[in-house]
Amino acid sequence: MSRLHVVSGKGGTGKTTVAAALALALATEGRRTLLVEVEGRQGIAQVFETEALPYEERKIAVAPGGGEVHALAIDAERALLDYLQMFYKLGSAGRALKKLGAIDFATTIAPGLRDVLLTGKACEAVRRKDKRGKFVYDAIVMDAPPTGRITRFLNVNDEVAGLARIGPIHNQAQAVMRVLKSPETAVHLVTLLEEMPVQETADGVAELRAAGLPVGGTVINMTRPAVLDTGDLDIAARGARTGIAKALAQAGLGGPRRADDHLKAGRRETSPAGAVAGDGWADQLIDPLLEQAREHAERVELERVQYAELTGLGLPTYELELLPEGVDLAGLYRLARDLRKQGPI
Repeated sequence: MSRLHVVSGKGGTGKTTVAAALALALATEGRRTLLVEVEGRQGIAQVFETEALPYEERKIAVAPGGGEVHALAIDAERALLDYLQMFYKLGSAGRALKKLGAIDFATTIAPGLRDVLLTGKACEAVRRKDKRGKFVYDAIVMDAPPTGRITRFLNVNDEVAGLARIGPIHNQAQAVMRVLKSPETAVHLVTLLEEMPVQETADGVAELRAAGLPVGGTVINMTRPAVLDTGDLDIAARGARTGIAKALAQAGLGGPRRADDHLKAGRRETSPAGAVAGDGWADQLIDPLLEQAREHAERVELERVQYAELTGLGLPTYELELLPEGVDLAGLYRLARDLRKQGPI
């Protein structure tokens, strides 16, 4: 079973929310999870409705059954200072380099080094054990860069090959790649049932596989239920006016009663548009209803096609429904519960 879960996805698919829900799901029943952010957006803090995360591991939530979710926002400069202290014992000299801007310069001209530092921090957490020899965290979840950059971000060994072929940087990259390419790691891709996100997911899976990186599953986020069954969808697609008119009449909207009958009864009933009930004002509702029904039928068919594309990738597929009220903290726990119901991830 994987211990490092890397979550990626096209922008706008909700990958940070999914990563947070996954961390909660993995932390159930007394387990401990570390949720790691590498892009400096403080997205995790926003999702959990807490203050900005410092560069240190901090408990931010308690999962069902007493498990804990800890979080860490990795900063490349701080990670480089740690690295310099670990391998070169620079201490205060490293802090002096930071003041001079040397660290920012190093991570800018050597982006591969930056990725080694970011991924290395997460991989260190995967390997870390306490004094009893037990893993400190049962699982680590990384809110990673978007799908278009994920393979290059994770394939740090190739990135640093031109920077250092021997020495501590090379050894660190090798250690990171041993974790990232092992069964301990799974890269999950978040998508929507829309053409562009699904295509980017398929491309991302192909790139990850070509690089020898372990792909986990696809998470279809923000799914919406079909409000019409198969028969009704067919009727909507054909634009059947008669059936809708009959249904409106049965609901008392535009029945056979004539306007003069209403006048004789001493009242005048009007539709929201101002037409007299009984004068066929229900017909004014049919075209808008048909248009909405057609749009719904088209969306359901499009989603069916995209779903088939995703299942064709041969990966485990998980679904998370759209929460119309938005994802607050209660909604996040709900998504975590839904993930647990769908089996191990």
